[in-house]
Amino acid sequence: MKYRFLLIQPFHLPPTSKYGLRIVEESKEARLVNYHDVKHLLEDVQWDLNVGPLAAYGDWPVETREEFCLVAAGRLPIVRDACQSGKYNAIVLLGGGQPGFLESREIARAYGIPVTACAFAQMHVASMLGNKFTVIDLAENHNMYYYNIVVQHRFVERCASIRNINFPLPRPGCTNERSLRDEQDRALRGESSAMLEAAVTESVAAIEEDGAEVLIFGCSATFWLRPYLQARLTGLGWEVPVLEGYGCAIGLAKAMVDLRVDASGLMFPSDRPRKWRRKKAF
Repeated sequence: MKYRFLLIQPFHLPPTSKYGLRIVEESKEARLVNYHDVKHLLEDVQWDLNVGPLAAYGDWPVETREEFCLVAAGRLPIVRDACQSGKYNAIVLLGGGQPGFLESREIARAYGIPVTACAFAQMHVASMLGNKFTVIDLAENHNMYYYNIVVQHRFVERCASIRNINFPLPRPGCTNERSLRDEQDRALRGESSAMLEAAVTESVAAIEEDGAEVLIFGCSATFWLRPYLQARLTGLGWEVPVLEGYGCAIGLAKAMVDLRVDASGLMFPSDRPRKWRRKKAF
């Protein structure tokens, strides 16, 4: 096939974990969260799914900067092995916080392989669709981690806001919190979901108060909201696109393969480039 992609999850948890949100021992389609929302994008792709490194910090989902740093380090050997295998012509890093993204691009550039990630792809696509976008995210600490991603990718002038719906990921010591899986199951059954209602409320506020013209998501645990949120906003009369990370990252990977580009060697220099710059201007 023209497209040969490896999709890499940011981490996986031990099977004994009570904090897991993903199906572990099933087909790649079942393990890929929101597969049905991106199925059409994968029809012409020969793809594999890597579950990512075992979380080194504990048995709960990543949310803090320390945890992101640890899973980023664990994902890099997977990226290098994929590049050296010769099996793939693009790598898609799953996970809203895109741990290890820049480092993965540095590794893959030596092999001429593009690497895409969810935040990076969403923000670029959103900026083509409207003047400003808002990020719908799920927890205070994740909001501030994502804030730095916006700054890092130089989208400060295009990001209207980050809106917190306050549905944190499960972790030890945090009891009586609302279950993200239960919220998704309610929506699938056509029942009222407090998480969806919060997303609708914050999205309307982002449009009316912040000037957002496109909506994207932060943590990948919110990506399932996309079709529901799009339908609700359309029903309210808002002609606003709602994006999610997996679809944008897969679509961008296809575009980069078609364009035969990966990354600039000036942004990611080789070990000893033949040409080098005396000054890096801002």
